Amino acid sequence: MAPSYYSTRSSRDHFVEPPSLLSRVIAGLPSELSAQIQSLWDRNSYAAVSTRESRIPRGLRHWTERWHPRRLLNLPHLLVLVWLLVLLWGERWVFESAIKTCEWGRWERWPRDATPHHLVFLADPQLIDPHSYPGRPWPLDKFTMLHTDNYLKRSYISLQKKLHPDTIFFLGDLFDGGREWRTAHGNTDDPQWANGLRPADEQAYVKSWRRYGDDFWLREYNRFGRIFDKYWNLAGSDAGPWQRGRKLISSLPGNHDLGFGANIKIPIRNRFETYFGEGNRVDVIGNHTFVSVDSVSLSAASSPHFTKDITKPVEEFLSNVQVMKRKAVAHELSFQAGEERVLRLPHKVEELDSADFSNFPTLDPGEGKAELPTILLTHVPLYREKGTPCGPKREHWPPATPPKGQTTPIFPDERNAISLSGGYQYQNVLSEEDSVRLVSTVGNVQRVFSGDDHDYCEIVHAENKNSAREITVKSMSWAMGVRKPGFLMLSMWNPIDASGQSIHSSPSGHGALSQAHPTTESHLCLLPDQLGIFIRYLSLVILSLLALTIRAILTPILHLPHFADPPTETDLSILPTTKQDMKRREEDEGHRSSNSSTSSTSSNNTQNLAPRSSAARTRSVSPAKGYGLPSSQVRFTTPPLATSVPHYGNGNRNGSWGNDSDDFSKEKANGYSSVGGEGQKMSPLLVIWREASRSIWRVAWVTVLVYLYLAYYG
Repeated sequence: MAPSYYSTRSSRDHFVEPPSLLSRVIAGLPSELSAQIQSLWDRNSYAAVSTRESRIPRGLRHWTERWHPRRLLNLPHLLVLVWLLVLLWGERWVFESAIKTCEWGRWERWPRDATPHHLVFLADPQLIDPHSYPGRPWPLDKFTMLHTDNYLKRSYISLQKKLHPDTIFFLGDLFDGGREWRTAHGNTDDPQWANGLRPADEQAYVKSWRRYGDDFWLREYNRFGRIFDKYWNLAGSDAGPWQRGRKLISSLPGNHDLGFGANIKIPIRNRFETYFGEGNRVDVIGNHTFVSVDSVSLSAASSPHFTKDITKPVEEFLSNVQVMKRKAVAHELSFQAGEERVLRLPHKVEELDSADFSNFPTLDPGEGKAELPTILLTHVPLYREKGTPCGPKREHWPPATPPKGQTTPIFPDERNAISLSGGYQYQNVLSEEDSVRLVSTVGNVQRVFSGDDHDYCEIVHAENKNSAREITVKSMSWAMGVRKPGFLMLSMWNPIDASGQSIHSSPSGHGALSQAHPTTESHLCLLPDQLGIFIRYLSLVILSLLALTIRAILTPILHLPHFADPPTETDLSILPTTKQDMKRREEDEGHRSSNSSTSSTSSNNTQNLAPRSSAARTRSVSPAKGYGLPSSQVRFTTPPLATSVPHYGNGNRNGSWGNDSDDFSKEKANGYSSVGGEGQKMSPLLVIWREASRSIWRVAWVTVLVYLYLAYYG
């Protein structure tokens, strides 16, 4: 059995050179005696090191070698660190950084003692589903869905942590294909008159979509909740100072949730309202009255087909919206005053025929009471003249540059405006008739917020729409055609007295201002450019491949330290494997026989100071006898003398002692590997291939593993 000091290559690194004084003494002796003393020193020092190392477990020695700082500080590991930082930035930090720039205090201009209500509008998340990209192959489709959900989740988590709004309103289009998924009850097939209206690229998939029913829709509903509802109280459930509480309202439907106009199917709308709430509602929030209107159902009134069932809920809502507003405001005022406002009926008995129902008790305080500023919410934007510019914050096309001397925007500006067009299941703006009716019926509309367009647009309407300022909110999803998604922040501060009159004071503090004084401030908060993040990843992939390939090419040229371990022969079989091995063993046997004779002669003169010859260190039973082989074909597992071993420790390849500080690293750098105890040089192409493949693989698998971890945990 081979001695333990030959079992690992690492122990050869620990040879030490004799002290300089002893070296000079040895050099002055006769050559034969000097060689024997040198060999004895080598063997004794090697045995001492091997004895010390034998006390350390082999696995620990291997671990310390592999994790030595000199092995860790190299280009592949540096690239791994760069990739780790880039992935953390692109998958986590960039979202927090983007939203941090939108903190309320950075843009609010209220007095110091103000306690504004903080509200956020989220538009068109449109969760990706089989309706979104029906022809896209499965891996790419799943990749898009995963990254879209992660993008929404990370943006929403950062929003809750950094902004912690008191109220969040969704402006419709929660799902992308919600209108297509069948319900458990009721007919959801397209009517006869709608045949042929679908686009050609969508018509081919209608039959396959029929298999998606209530179970699938409920999974999508749960998916929406895992993104938005789950993290609602991430930063706590308490609202801001002097606010009643926190609300998340997602009941406003969009055309991708229900359909548009006469194409809406009643069972699908009933399902949506069952889980998200009534699409038409009135809320008093931050001393403002919010009126949400199901405008996609309202648009069915202009259809030539029978739509009474579709428009009935929104028509009834609009007919009673003034009463609902007054009731909501009266309830809010009584709450702020600490009073309980409930309906009380007189206790008396009357005949049904003679009963008076004209003075039936009601919570409606009646006309002429104080009214809070009204904010209208609709998924579809209101009508505007063709070419009405949307302003400089629109991403698709910035405003056209006006001619020299003109200070007002160019009108019309077709590229910067919302197109007045429509198609199957969509219409970019409401009709002029519906828009005017909606604003006049709701009454006192000062601000309008809408979605649907996916990009930002801010305009001031004409007088027939109460000169209301409308902001169309950007989609918060990166898959909706905008490079930089976003959301809208609304800060509201409207202090009122017991009767509901505004007591908002001017900045100078003199007197109360009229109701026309602004009680809201808005801010567009932009989210990261996901496509730009992917482009950065791709650029770093190309840069990493180039850097590792260039380093691999330079390794044999500049004798750089190897990243990949040189190949080692682990086969210790007795039989030679190639003709070259047989020839080499025959030459070794002749050389060892000569050394053995010299050693025997010298031992008589030096009283056994010389080490044993190679013949004396062979097995007790000759392998040649056991296998019927000549001694020239036997491969020994014991090491030759130190004087014949190439490049051990601090010794050079000629067996003499040198001054190299790290010969093992140089051996690797020059392409040598210890195979059978002899130095063999690898070809430069093999060195380049091994270095490139090993280093690229190391960077790739660590990077992919970190990326999958970050993607899996959102």
